[in-house]
Amino acid sequence: MLVATASQTIGPYWHLIEDVTWADLTRFGAKGNRIVLTGTVTDGAGTPVTDAAIEIWQTSPAASDIFPAFGRCRTDGTGSFRFTTLKPGPGNAPQAPHVAISIFARGLLKALMTRLYFQDEPLNETDPVLSMIEDAARRRTLIAQKVSAAAWHLDIRLQGENETVFMDI
Repeated sequence: MLVATASQTIGPYWHLIEDVTWADLTRFGAKGNRIVLTGTVTDGAGTPVTDAAIEIWQTSPAASDIFPAFGRCRTDGTGSFRFTTLKPGPGNAPQAPHVAISIFARGLLKALMTRLYFQDEPLNETDPVLSMIEDAARRRTLIAQKVSAAAWHLDIRLQGENETVFMDI
């Protein structure tokens, strides 16, 4: 007889979000244009989501022994997250520099996937993924705002007005 097993939305690795070093993709000595990515995750009512796990992944620079190209952190009591990474380039495809984001949170049966692009990046105009989003206001939900020379901020709204664009992957 087959026995059903419980579904896990984040797998057996939830404990990794308690290790804050996972949010620093430069922790092994990666060199390059170091940046900080911050944001806040809110639900449909605009309430901060204080128990989400945020993962980022980037293809550029390529993963190596000193740059994992993957990070994970939890949102704090204000729904905020923070990563330190290297600023991505366009990679090997005709895409604008971007960071892939996965969000795991209460009430989600599967992770939500989105992207973070950078304000004033010329390749945003021709990026094939951004170009599929016809509504300019919706497209802006993926564009991180420059806070300083090395800091970018993107708020993520899970649903409702100004909902972030999510990818069906």
